[in-house]
Amino acid sequence: MESTVLGSTGRRVSRIGYGGTLAGLKNYTRYFDPEEGRNKEQLIEALLTAFKLGINYFDTAAGYGNGVSERIFGEALASIPKEQIFLATKVSFGDAAKTRASLEGSLKNLRRDWVDLIQIHGSLYRDEQCDAILGPGGMAEALEKAKEEGLVKHIGFSIECQNIPLYRFIRSGRFEVMQIQYNLLFQHPYDPSFTCGSLYEAEECRMGIVTMRTLTSGIFQRWIQRVNPQNTFDYTPALLQFNLSNPLVDVALLGMNSADQVRANVAVCEDLPSRIDMHDLHTRYADKQAQGEKNV
Repeated sequence: MESTVLGSTGRRVSRIGYGGTLAGLKNYTRYFDPEEGRNKEQLIEALLTAFKLGINYFDTAAGYGNGVSERIFGEALASIPKEQIFLATKVSFGDAAKTRASLEGSLKNLRRDWVDLIQIHGSLYRDEQCDAILGPGGMAEALEKAKEEGLVKHIGFSIECQNIPLYRFIRSGRFEVMQIQYNLLFQHPYDPSFTCGSLYEAEECRMGIVTMRTLTSGIFQRWIQRVNPQNTFDYTPALLQFNLSNPLVDVALLGMNSADQVRANVAVCEDLPSRIDMHDLHTRYADKQAQGEKNV
């Protein structure tokens, strides 16, 4: 399994990570109930298969089914030595007391005394939320205290949009990992043509970069189906390789609910010749001479 160092954490992690959304939310992007007997067994098998095949980055959240995903992760990974995996979870926006209670609940669900990464869980942060998180007595301070106590090893945040609070989080220096929406359809965080975007900003601050919605959460596939109903091509490998080809991406998260899906995605990750040159992909002119003439 290909691996990399996750920013300033110094931890070596697998390039693909096991995302826990499908293990907690019922009918998320597809009809699937994670708590139904056979489905739960299938998820546990998938989690164990992921570890056996070299995936050591596991990401879940208290908000995925009100702890359902965490409990399934906790049951599946209980027999694996804690030091052999990188386990991340999340706490939703709230005050310091709520943050602490959520973290303690997560540790119980996960059957752990500590987690490798705790992330503030969000899709969009307003300016006032950002103020509250970074201000005195806020979530950042509560999580830093938990880190001092040894309950968490690293602190991060998740976000889906590109706005001012995102850059405030990055520049605050209080977070070590950023989990962000980035894929073939949503490329705003990374613009190699102008060397700008939040991925560049996070990299400059030595943050670990983890991408979510790696396969576009099915949006790309639904679009293709609408414009080309007879299409039978499986775009999954190409969508995954797009993220893995980005030199700034450390871990690409994938929602997987079966061992077969795990094996298929690991095979894609190991197919290094299928990676692309991102700068070459974004080149706008046919040759260097034409580009030089255009820039004169």
